[in-house]
Amino acid sequence: MTEELPGLAEGNAYYQALGGGRFRSTIHAQGAWNVHEQHMAPASGLLAEALERHQPRPDMRMARLSYEILGLIPGGEFHIDTSVLRPGRTIELLQAEMVAGGRAAIRATAWRMATSDTAAVAATEDAAIQGPDECKPYDGAAVWPGGYIRSLEMRAAEGHRPGAGKVWLRTGHPLTDREDSSDMARLIGLVDTANGIAARVPPGRDSYAFPNLDLQIHMYRRPEGEWLGLDNAVSFGADGIGLTSTVLHDLQGPFGRAEQILTLRRT
Repeated sequence: MTEELPGLAEGNAYYQALGGGRFRSTIHAQGAWNVHEQHMAPASGLLAEALERHQPRPDMRMARLSYEILGLIPGGEFHIDTSVLRPGRTIELLQAEMVAGGRAAIRATAWRMATSDTAAVAATEDAAIQGPDECKPYDGAAVWPGGYIRSLEMRAAEGHRPGAGKVWLRTGHPLTDREDSSDMARLIGLVDTANGIAARVPPGRDSYAFPNLDLQIHMYRRPEGEWLGLDNAVSFGADGIGLTSTVLHDLQGPFGRAEQILTLRRT
């Protein structure tokens, strides 16, 4: 049973909004590597929401999100600082930092780009995957501990194996207790799960740890709905560095890609 620590908010959401850019994580945001940390997935969704809400422009959307994980992401209370690094008429660069205990735990940047009608030439080379109704239930909590993993419904396509797999996931928990997050923010809040859905080796003692140091997301289409599909492949190098690469899907098909660089070490 996962330890529930003092200082965590109660409720059905991943985060309790305290006002003024301050939040408190709940047990549903709890990480898998340490009981006292947050999982990167819901944290990245919350930062995406902060970026999306910052000086919004209806003629633009976020196309790339880049997250740097600057250390352990502590559970409990924190605040988010958001700013525009590079303003522009058609392209803007935004930044959001999650700050806990006086230290930045995650720094996120996002390119926001002007949109236009390019439907006449829209196409992708990324192949669609089987939908969630064609997949079998997958128990991620049997592989990973933590409140975040327990919060997910997961389904795996045929052929799932260590190192590669196709998994759909969704959650019944809102991102915050305001319950007004966009589909994009909620789906971005699931993407970091990709590093654990087809682990090359089982995590735990007498094995390897492989936490990611970053999360890079590129989206050629704005995602919609509640289901996120991950078409996933994991590579381990021979010198302690790995890479998780994922094509991202919603029920309409592929919409982008994610990359995570891994620090691979014996436990």
